Amino acid sequence: MKRSIYLTLTPLEEAGQIILSTLTSLKIPRHETIHTEMALGRVAAETVFAQRSIPHYAAAAMDGIAVQASATFGASESAPKQLKIGKTAFWVNTGAPMPKSTDAVVMIEQVLEKGSGIVEIRQAAHPWQHVRPVGEDIIKGDLLLLPGQEIRPPDIAVLLNAEVFSIRVIAQPRVTILPTGSELVPPEATPKPGQVIESNSRMIASYVEQDGGLPNVLAPCEDNERALNQSVLSALQASDVLFILSGSSAGSSDFTRRVLEKMGRVHIHGIAMMPGKPALFATVSGKPVFGIPGYPTSAALFYEEVIHPFMMALTMRSSPPPSVLTAEIFRKIPSKLGQEEFIRVRLGKIGERWIAIPLPRGAGILTSLSEADGILKIPVDSEGISETEPVSIQLRRDVEQLKGQLIFIGSHDLSLDRINGLLAQRNMGIFLAIGAVGSLGGLFALRKGKAHLTAIHLLDPETHTYNLPYIKRYLSGHKVRLIHLLKRTQGLMVRKGNPLGITSIRDLVRKDVQFVNRQRGAGTRVLLDVLLERENISPNQLNGYTHEVATHTMVAAEIRGGMSDCGMGIQAAAEALDLDFIPLAKEPYDLVIPEEFIKDWRIEGLLEIIRSKTFRETVQTLGGYDLSESGNEKGI
Repeated sequence: MKRSIYLTLTPLEEAGQIILSTLTSLKIPRHETIHTEMALGRVAAETVFAQRSIPHYAAAAMDGIAVQASATFGASESAPKQLKIGKTAFWVNTGAPMPKSTDAVVMIEQVLEKGSGIVEIRQAAHPWQHVRPVGEDIIKGDLLLLPGQEIRPPDIAVLLNAEVFSIRVIAQPRVTILPTGSELVPPEATPKPGQVIESNSRMIASYVEQDGGLPNVLAPCEDNERALNQSVLSALQASDVLFILSGSSAGSSDFTRRVLEKMGRVHIHGIAMMPGKPALFATVSGKPVFGIPGYPTSAALFYEEVIHPFMMALTMRSSPPPSVLTAEIFRKIPSKLGQEEFIRVRLGKIGERWIAIPLPRGAGILTSLSEADGILKIPVDSEGISETEPVSIQLRRDVEQLKGQLIFIGSHDLSLDRINGLLAQRNMGIFLAIGAVGSLGGLFALRKGKAHLTAIHLLDPETHTYNLPYIKRYLSGHKVRLIHLLKRTQGLMVRKGNPLGITSIRDLVRKDVQFVNRQRGAGTRVLLDVLLERENISPNQLNGYTHEVATHTMVAAEIRGGMSDCGMGIQAAAEALDLDFIPLAKEPYDLVIPEEFIKDWRIEGLLEIIRSKTFRETVQTLGGYDLSESGNEKGI
């Protein structure tokens, strides 16, 4: 099958300019007239003027008596004036029309009833006192809205009062979203191996709705050029803008470019951005067509960086520029020359410095989108970012919320997510921004001043003790506190039913056993190496010793998915993914906190959670944990 090679990699900025340049030639409705009551959030397409004055009559602004001001002149405490109701004074309520020949209102509090329809006042009124004249708010012909102005709730009230019952607004583009791929199944399905949950269309539809469009998601189109051709033709007839999800890369089953070339003009095929490179833009019969990459992170970033500005221009809406802050990167980030790269990061503030933790970079990793506090853009001419280089981060969350985040870099455990959940439930404004790099990586982060705390579980092979030898070795000269979080059971995770009959470390040397390991510096990796040494087993004897993943749950997922047969990890991870477990050791999992942070309000809130009964009860249900000493401080 012939592959659809990229025409060229268009620089990101140039791609945006090309797409926006087509706006004037598009043959899609730009305006529509709607009822004013339905105009909330819409954008005015024309200048709007008042059709009547507000108020349209002279109205009393107070409860009291309406009078001719001149009739009250001379009234004082020593010389009160008496007025006759129905002749020189008239009872009025707030908002009532002013009686003929009156031009002022005396407040009810300043009126003394004398009986027989006589009232007395002791202070003169001046003309138009407490009276709303015609047009006090708006005069017929006044300007109410300008083109491009977003209509807000108060605008609706003003328009209706000013006799504007219909309004010409920017049309909401009808956006058809066409997923492609024979392997796609809906989110509610139970996918079989090789099938992929189709959620990108829902994500893109949410973006479209947020940007003022009317999304319509179609059923997935199979990987067939004829079927795609028919689906595209039908979709274009029913919509103003078409998004084709997946099918725009250089794969042999990606037909989007060939189909669109036959129908119209392909302006862009491939953008110099990562993720998001396999993107496409075309016009067919005066309608824009976007080929959106299939990986969710690529799809989201392509929408945000390229389609969002187009939608804003199409709907004449404006979005405020993103907030930006300067941060330091936790560790060096390499990058490819020739492509602008977008790195999702978590953020936390240590003293006056913001620290950014890069999230996983894979284009298919959805969680890096939902967890990201900000985006770091690496320029097209850069080979990466050093950890000492200040960088600009475009924020995706409110900066005040980020000030409550604790930078946690170190060994990962399932209990950390439970801690974050309990912090959120208590609405403490505290969150853990977690970088799972292993125990040694956490100690190095503390030594560099780039974390508030870490967690470690490092067995020293010489003393056969945990954690303290490593703290003394790597944090010498640093004052820290050691807080016990929990004890947990480490062992071998295997598939349900243990089909290979694995019972001990000795079984890992078997040729039929595919092992998955933790990364260098992880406490679990250190424990494995100690256990191998005790059995006089060389790491080279393990099939998969160099195959590394970053967390216990990733080990469990590899085994559950059939990519590996066995791996070291904690019992809670095995139970979470319904695996069998062979226990090998119990270990302390301890927090290391620099002395300077121990009185920080965020650390105090964290320790309050850890020492709570709720925390113990929540984590105990995961399996393989001993929480009897959680929160106790250990001597160093």
